[in-house]
Amino acid sequence: MAEKRTHKETKTKAAGIKGKTEVRISRGRRLDAATRSRATEVETSGRPDRLTKAAQRLRASDKRQHVLAVPQRDVPKARQAMKKVGVSGTVRNISGTQRRSVTVSKGKGGSRTRPGKQS
Repeated sequence: MAEKRTHKETKTKAAGIKGKTEVRISRGRRLDAATRSRATEVETSGRPDRLTKAAQRLRASDKRQHVLAVPQRDVPKARQAMKKVGVSGTVRNISGTQRRSVTVSKGKGGSRTRPGKQS
């Protein structure tokens, strides 16, 4: 299926002048857009499984900032997906007029342990 115009325009805008689109990450996956310090994923479907996969791709990137761009109606679902995956960052609407922060404490989720602590 061909990429929709909205999706392509959003990722191109996120990459900006010096960034790139379709940036390779681990396991044969690709980020929609990346700059030196920001990874951006665009997900227009609103499906929870797709939002979760987008959040997983953001987590796999080595960038400091993670941005998930979704239609306005899907912002709450996207925030939940990022929390579920354990990635902190920003969820914004496609047009970029609204954004919500997602903060995940490093002490929760998965097998991460604090330095000096034994599990």
